Amino acid sequence: MRACKLDALMTASSSSSTVARAEFVPLQGDARGYYACPSGDGPFPGVVLLQEAFGINDYIQSEVRRLAEHGYAGIAPDLFRGKTFSYDEFDKVAPMLQSLTDDGMIADVEACIAYLDAQTNVKHDRYGAVGFCMGGRLSFLCAVEIDKVVAASSLYGGGIAPDKPRHFTPLLDRVPDVHAELLMIYGADDDGITPSEHARLAEALSKEKKRYELSVYPGAPHGFASKDRPSYRRDQAEAAWAETLALFDRTL
Repeated sequence: MRACKLDALMTASSSSSTVARAEFVPLQGDARGYYACPSGDGPFPGVVLLQEAFGINDYIQSEVRRLAEHGYAGIAPDLFRGKTFSYDEFDKVAPMLQSLTDDGMIADVEACIAYLDAQTNVKHDRYGAVGFCMGGRLSFLCAVEIDKVVAASSLYGGGIAPDKPRHFTPLLDRVPDVHAELLMIYGADDDGITPSEHARLAEALSKEKKRYELSVYPGAPHGFASKDRPSYRRDQAEAAWAETLALFDRTL
């Protein structure tokens, strides 16, 4: 576990790929996902990107395209089935969160992986996952539930080992079942995810001899990677992406 020095991490690989395709695609049943892939024949490694609590909005779509710009086929399951919310509509977000289940969200991720499996220009043997806030928790759960996910990055994933449970069931007891390499990224100024939560998670992962890294970013509040939110911190966001892309470059 370490506090990140931003100047050492602001060397993320420069964007080198042209995005050939970026659009919503139908998945199984009533599910859909936002998909983006680079130009060229590939095969490209695949990554599932998992939304924060406001839907597949412009910000989340831009992060899927970022993956394509870096040479990955990226897809984000639309957990809210087309609904998006502004960042101040917490009263409307809460019922959406209450309607979600872990099994249902994992089914949507598996539908995304089935879509990637069907693409001839995508590698099919292993995938990555990256998520933000509730999506960060879901990324951790993918590292438990989905065998093909071999690397998972979780940015300020709340609800994994919380001081007090809120919308979702805590996942600390699932640590023994983690099979993927984990990157857990938090903001030092995040009032909702405390240092005691970092400590509980690090202790459990170390006790179970899991491969993980836990990074804490000074000066970063909750939601620091979301460029359309007041909480956005550009340097910390870009450094977090540098760490995430380095994880995927190494494992995928």
